[in-house]
Amino acid sequence: MKFEDLKELYQKKSQEYGLSAYKHISEILKNAKMKHYEDWKKKPTKAGDHEQSWRAFKGKNLERLVQFIISNEAEKLGLRVINGNKIERKKMLPKELSEIKRKLAVDFGKFGLHLPDVDIIIYNPTNKEIITVVSCKVTLRERIAQTGYWKLKLLQDEVTQNIKVYFITPDEDGTLTTKKPIKKGRAIVETDTDGAYLMTTAEIEKSSKIKLFEEFIIDLRNMINEN
Repeated sequence: MKFEDLKELYQKKSQEYGLSAYKHISEILKNAKMKHYEDWKKKPTKAGDHEQSWRAFKGKNLERLVQFIISNEAEKLGLRVINGNKIERKKMLPKELSEIKRKLAVDFGKFGLHLPDVDIIIYNPTNKEIITVVSCKVTLRERIAQTGYWKLKLLQDEVTQNIKVYFITPDEDGTLTTKKPIKKGRAIVETDTDGAYLMTTAEIEKSSKIKLFEEFIIDLRNMINEN
């Protein structure tokens, strides 16, 4: 099972559901898991634990799939979309990416500059301004508190204070579905991030910060106008 296989599953859903294919990400992942298991049986990991192997694959490739879905529309707006790992792991970066890295780094004083943990970076290649950073996880419990932390750190510096911080998720545990009683994850999204976009067929109680994924590009367009 490779990322290209996952992308193909998404494209098949796109033929069936059009722009609403994103709502079926969880179903796509379930189908992918079965294929992943068949491939894993042919060459099991040393620990012999398929669930662990699948979780690693799912986490890494969900963010790649979200990036793939976003990229086409973002590029139409004149923006560039890159994976966070692209600037985190490399030392000798092209000039453009080196500038993006410097503009995203958080200053920890005597402990140096460190990059926030984000999966996707969207920036304007003309002026190298970072518009937004995105974290992508299947459920909020995997990283939402961390995402809120990085938003607060970015706010503390004039260089990074205008960078929007979002979370994109299928929300498989239903943390964001309802306003009352509000769950801790939703409280963090509402107070400590710029918002979350859901890839789900579930009915959700939306707010100014909790929306369906289809609204992301609309909001991205507004962010450009603000900048």
